[in-house]
Formats: sequence, structure tokens, C-alpha cells
Amino acid sequence: MATTSSANRNNSAVKRIMQEARELANDPSTDYTAAPLEDDIFEWHCTIRGPVGTEFEGGLYHLRILLPAEYPFRPPSLMVLTPNGRFELNTKICISFTNYHEELWQPAWGVRTAILGIHSFFPLKGQAAVGVGSIEYHSAERKRLAVLSREWTCPHCQQSNLELLPDPSTSAASPETESDSAPEPPAAPNEPSTSPSLSSHTEVTASNVSDDGVPRADLTPVTVVTPPIPIPIHAVAAVPQTTSHFRPPVFLDALIGIILALDYIHIGYLFPSSQ
Repeated sequence: MATTSSANRNNSAVKRIMQEARELANDPSTDYTAAPLEDDIFEWHCTIRGPVGTEFEGGLYHLRILLPAEYPFRPPSLMVLTPNGRFELNTKICISFTNYHEELWQPAWGVRTAILGIHSFFPLKGQAAVGVGSIEYHSAERKRLAVLSREWTCPHCQQSNLELLPDPSTSAASPETESDSAPEPPAAPNEPSTSPSLSSHTEVTASNVSDDGVPRADLTPVTVVTPPIPIPIHAVAAVPQTTSHFRPPVFLDALIGIILALDYIHIGYLFPSSQ
């Protein structure tokens, strides 16, 4: 009976992991990339971009994410592989959403939550940054490691961080530039000049005709101005915009990271680390 229950949990975990893998593949981000290994879906490799405005800006950092057989009912474990000056290498990190604090984990969270969470923990300093797997390097050394991290190659993936997570393209022209460079429509061929916006024709009236039916030459013909035919304006149906059904809004990603960081800081004050 225990074997059957274990198999059911494992099958549920596999379905959940495959679902998350599809969502991340169908909705890529310029700030991170993650996928399970081909030979073990319970181990993921992830590359994240260093937070902007910190000594990690411009850096690319490779992580291992280990999912338990009971996932998502138990939290993942995270290890940083790229030298960074913030976390120890190949060491399970103690933060609020990892296996060190299983009581805080929510099954509704997932791999994306873990990625956003550790990304938000990179800039923390002082007491807020204390914990298992944390280290404190000088800012200049962290900047140096950030430069070197771009070409760091994962022994398992056999690719550099920059190959796994290329920099966002900056060569794409902005909409304004594209509109400026767009060719102008060809000019309409010259047409004989007519009365502006109105068409006219000469009409012979009864006052211009003599008694014998012959038009009088000495009389000025009457010009009748005909207004232009109005052109109907057809309403254009609004084209529905397609939205992503997988990735949460950017502000929600940031909010998740902030909440996780605040939870961890609160725990640090309630239960000070012995290390």
C-alpha cells in the first residue's frame, strides 16, 4: 500500500513538473531561463541575470534546482554554481522558500517562484543576508566576478551562461524610428485643376434660351455647384489582443520576490542563525 501511495505522489509530481516546464518554455523571459535535465526531470538548471543597479548587474549566474519526489507539497533546494561573492558554491541555500523552511512553502508556488525569490535575495546585505550558504564579498570583487560569470560554462550543460541567456537585443528599431524610415507613398498623378472640393458644370436654363429654342450668346450661363458625394466611413472591428496564459504580470513577479525577502528577514529576527 505504501508503494502505491508513493507511486501516486511521484506521478503527480511528474505531471506538475512537466506542466511548469512547458509554461516556462512557452513564455520565456530575458531575466532568466530554466529547464529540467533530459535524464532527470527532478533536477533543473537555471541561469539568471544579476539585479540591475547592484554590484551583480551584468552578471549571469547558473543554479541547480533540486525538486523532491513530493513536489509541489515540499519545497525545492537551490545551489549556485557560478562564482558570485554572495552565495557559497554547490551549497544548499537557506532562504524562506527552500527545504530549510518547509513550513513556509506553499504548493501553489513553483520553480518560477524559487527563481524570482533567489533573484531578490542577491542584493540583500547585513543581517538580512545572513544564513546557511551566504557569504559577504567586497563590492569590487562581486563586480569582477560578475564580468567573469558571463563566460562561465556549466560542466553538465556544456554551454556558457551567455549562450544560455543572451543579452536582450538592442539593435531592434523603435516604433518611432521605423515610422521615420518607412517609405513615403507615391504622389498622385497631376490632374487638371478644378474648383476646390466641389465639382461644377454649366447648365442652360430657360432664361438663357430664346423663344425659338436657340441659346442666347450674349447671356452668361448659370453655373450650378454640386457638392461632392460623401464617402462612407466603415468602422474597423477591434482586433482582440492575445495575452499569455502562463506567465504572471511583471509587477506580480516583483511582488512575489519582495514578499519572500520580507518573510526571510522576519524569520531571521525571530530565529537568529547560530552560524
